[in-house]
Amino acid sequence: MCLILVAWRVHSNYPLVVAANRDEFFARPTAPAAFWKHAPQVLAGLDIEAGGTWMGFTRSGRFAALTNFRDPAQNRSGVPSRGALVAEFLTGSETPQDYLERIAASGRAYNGYNLLVGDGDTLWWSSNMGGSPRQLEPGVYGISNHLLDTPWPKVGAGKTALAQALDRLPDDRSLFALLRDDGVHADEFLPQTGIPLDWERLLSSAFVKSPDYGTRGSTVLCVGKDGWTSFDEQTWLPGAKPGVRLRYRFSLSAP
Repeated sequence: MCLILVAWRVHSNYPLVVAANRDEFFARPTAPAAFWKHAPQVLAGLDIEAGGTWMGFTRSGRFAALTNFRDPAQNRSGVPSRGALVAEFLTGSETPQDYLERIAASGRAYNGYNLLVGDGDTLWWSSNMGGSPRQLEPGVYGISNHLLDTPWPKVGAGKTALAQALDRLPDDRSLFALLRDDGVHADEFLPQTGIPLDWERLLSSAFVKSPDYGTRGSTVLCVGKDGWTSFDEQTWLPGAKPGVRLRYRFSLSAP
């Protein structure tokens, strides 16, 4: 994912609400969200090229999502896929804290990442680019391609829009609307991450549009206090044309 917005224990009826966009090259082979055949408790997309996934949820309430950390100077070839970290948590049984503490020692084997993991009881964030694993208190959070809550324009705008959209639940149209925001932010507010200015402009939007690279999926996850879960994914084709819309509804079960 390149934008993850999370409301954790803010809404009285929905303890976990996630709105996220995955940005990627359109040529990279991808399978849309589905329950995995080899791990039928896991609902997630699949990176066919490298394996793993960018965001997923399980029937028992395990959640994980990941963004890349943008620093071209530190990117290395031949390293393990970061998507494996999401898949490993979703298919495992460790607590979020135990999992993040275990992988911390090997974190430098990967290119830069942010990782969110939760089990319904706690939600944690970690990055191999700074800081120890952190348990998140109730609140609204945002991650793009820097650390948690770094005030990039689309992160700040997205957090504000998410907080407002919570009042309209269970209607999720406002959540998808904020993910479809393709407004480009002014140059003076853009980060300097080591990429050309035209790319900083392009990537400043919550919804990224270009011929070869852009937002390929928008996902909204809402978990009710009664365990009733909705997981909706809108896929996107080149030219910002809508692809398939996937809708999953289920109740959480015991691990």
